[in-house]
Amino acid sequence: MSEDRSGGTSRSWLEKLAQAFSDAPRSREDIREILQQACESGILGNDAYGIIEGAIQVTEMQVRDVMIPRSQMTMVQVNQTPREFLPVIISSAHSRFPVCGENPNEVLGILLAKDLLPYMLDGTLEQLDLRQCLRKATFIPESKRLNVLLNEFRGTRNHMAIVVDEYGGIAGLITIEDVLEQIVGEIEDEHDAEEEDGNIKPFDDDSYLVKALTPIEDFNAHFGTDFSDDEFDTIGGIVTRHFEHLPGKDETIVIDGLHFRVLSADSRRLRLLQVSRV
Repeated sequence: MSEDRSGGTSRSWLEKLAQAFSDAPRSREDIREILQQACESGILGNDAYGIIEGAIQVTEMQVRDVMIPRSQMTMVQVNQTPREFLPVIISSAHSRFPVCGENPNEVLGILLAKDLLPYMLDGTLEQLDLRQCLRKATFIPESKRLNVLLNEFRGTRNHMAIVVDEYGGIAGLITIEDVLEQIVGEIEDEHDAEEEDGNIKPFDDDSYLVKALTPIEDFNAHFGTDFSDDEFDTIGGIVTRHFEHLPGKDETIVIDGLHFRVLSADSRRLRLLQVSRV
C-alpha cells in the first residue's frame, strides 16, 4: 500500500507540474507554489529551487533595473583625437565604448578597444578617423525584459546595447555581463534566503546582519527607527542615498544613531549589511 501511496503522490505532483506548463494560462505564482511543494516533499533540492526561483525573478526584471545610468557611462566623442580618448579607454579598463557625435543623445556606434590594435601596430593611430572602426549600436527600450535581452545577446553575439527612454533620449547602457551578473546575484540571494531565517539576524552581542533588501517597515520595527519609505522601499536604498554613491565592501557610515558596515555588494547594489547602535 505504501508503494501505491508513493506512486500516487508522484503522479499527482507530476500532473500538477505538467498542468502548470501546459498551454492553458497560468501565473508565475502557480509555478512557484508547485516548486515549493516539490521542495518541501524532497523531490526538488533547496539549491535547485533557489536557481529556478532566481531565474523566475530575472524574467520579471526589466532593463531599467540593471542598466548603467547615463551619468555613469564612459563615452568617447567621435571628433576626439587618440591622444584625447586613449587615457579614457585605459583608465576605465572597459572593452566597449559608445561613441557619440556633438549631441550626447546621438550615439553613432560602438568602439571596441581591440579594434585599435591594428592602427597601433602599423603606426597610423594618430591619423585614425573613429568613424572608420565603429560597430553598429543596438538600441533597446528601458522596459525590455532581461530574459528577452539575454536571448537577443546570444542570438546576435552582441554584447552591449544602448538604452533609450520613452522620448528617445539616452537613458543608459547595458552589457551581457550586467545581465549575467544579475542572474547570478538573484540565484545567490535565493540560496541565502533558504539558509537564513528572515532578513535580520544577530551577528554578535552588539550587531546584526541585515539584508539590504529588507523592507524599511521591517527595519524600523526591529530597530525602533523612523526611516521614511516615501522614496525607497528597502534599507539598502536609504544607505546608498546617504553614501551618495554605491558603496563597496567594508565602507561604513553612521545614520540616525546606527552604524552601517557593508559586508557584501556588487557593481549594481548592496547585498548584506552589518548594523549596530552607536
